[in-house]
Amino acid sequence: MVTRVLTVDATHPEPGAIDEAARVLRAGGLVAFPTETVYGLGGRALDPAALARIFAAKGRPSSHPVIAHVEDVAGARALAADWSETASRLARAFWPGPLTLVVPRASHVPGAIGGGTDSIGIRAPAHGVARALLAAVGEPIAAPSANRYQGVSPTRAEHVLASLGDVDLVLDGGACDRGLESTVLDLRGEVLRVLRPGSIDLAALRTIEPRVVDSEGAALPAGAARASPGMDARHYAPRASLRLAPSRADALAEAAERSRRGQTVGLVLRGPSAAAPGGRRVIVRALPEDPTGYARLLYATLHELDGLSVDSIVVEAVPEDEPWRAVADRLARASTR
Repeated sequence: MVTRVLTVDATHPEPGAIDEAARVLRAGGLVAFPTETVYGLGGRALDPAALARIFAAKGRPSSHPVIAHVEDVAGARALAADWSETASRLARAFWPGPLTLVVPRASHVPGAIGGGTDSIGIRAPAHGVARALLAAVGEPIAAPSANRYQGVSPTRAEHVLASLGDVDLVLDGGACDRGLESTVLDLRGEVLRVLRPGSIDLAALRTIEPRVVDSEGAALPAGAARASPGMDARHYAPRASLRLAPSRADALAEAAERSRRGQTVGLVLRGPSAAAPGGRRVIVRALPEDPTGYARLLYATLHELDGLSVDSIVVEAVPEDEPWRAVADRLARASTR
């Protein structure tokens, strides 16, 4: 199928484009749209047929939940069997924004959205296009990242088009601001667990709820039920094999060695880069030294290197402290072990 693309302004999206996207969704179609994190593959969250199309388009196992996007707390309450005061406090602090809250799923919500579990992940996105689309549709939108299962998430419309075929419409709102998926926080139980790290870190969450703990990079087998997306041992991976090097010196040495063996190598460094080893066979990309800037450009860089058909990618490891936690998680899951 030929996917239609409509360009929209990220801050003030054109009403005609939003109305057309809402029409496609109401008819059971799929629309890829930008959020502040990554592009989502959207379908009506309460429509089992639309959910089935999302899973099929991504090649996603049925045991993997998808996140429901809502406008506000009222929309979240309508999907939850129980919405606690803790959930309300966190939503007041971080919504709209990149925080997904996992709560018990209401009985009228299709089980597919929770991966067959009794839970549901809900968030209110901050992006202007996402919010306009939610308002126009008037109901929640299920939207995992708009890419094939376990691949690199899209942060631009062209990444969606390169990865997925079964999409009716793409709203092109330019590059995503954050560049990494949302923080996922499980609110079921006395201990509140971060199931997937994101740009809202532990310190920020604990200012609102001191009981929050880190799940420490939990990884589950591919077929196991889970309450959050992004918990596979391998995920967010480019087509080229990705190798994490513990230091810059190690990254330079490994890239040089791979190039001597005849490989074309993508070399991803943190901060200013020196002359590349291996000449034309090593393609160097230097990402910002701060975690926010690095996260914003990471996926786009991996997409670019895949597009250049490199044989492998060598990445200089990032720091292990909390501000880099989400980036380190994505790189660890994307790497070959």
